[in-house]
Amino acid sequence: MLPTPLANLPRPMRILCLTLLLFFAMPSVLFAADLQISDARIRLLPGDIPAAGYVTLTNAGENDTTLIGAESAAFDNVSIHQSVTQDGVATMQHVDQLTVAAGEKVKLAPGGYHLMLMKRKHPIDVGDEIEITLLLRNGQQLNAKFHAGAPTTQ
Repeated sequence: MLPTPLANLPRPMRILCLTLLLFFAMPSVLFAADLQISDARIRLLPGDIPAAGYVTLTNAGENDTTLIGAESAAFDNVSIHQSVTQDGVATMQHVDQLTVAAGEKVKLAPGGYHLMLMKRKHPIDVGDEIEITLLLRNGQQLNAKFHAGAPTTQ
């Protein structure tokens, strides 16, 4: 039985409401499907030093897609960072969002944008596959398997 208030509607109205809900929910699902993930990998560092996540995001859709964060059961904190060199000093800066324009590709790679993976919840070995969920502005979540590599992994 459906919870109220839908349960109180006649059956044809319930079907209409559910059809409309699916119709309006589908575009956001389709937008998420337009973001393709490839070359997902993690550079593990020794001890409790944060790891870095690298991935190529390709937007095959007609609309821009914005990454607003990420999460993983393997780490306490996952955030988007950018490596920046200014006046000869290299730093990492937190980035609130990263937009992938329609028809474009963005690489999260050493020396640029990357996922900062902090505080491992359990040991991770080279060769392990770690699931990371990418969070998009439109509310969609994309799960990806990241291959854990050695510190020399680029």
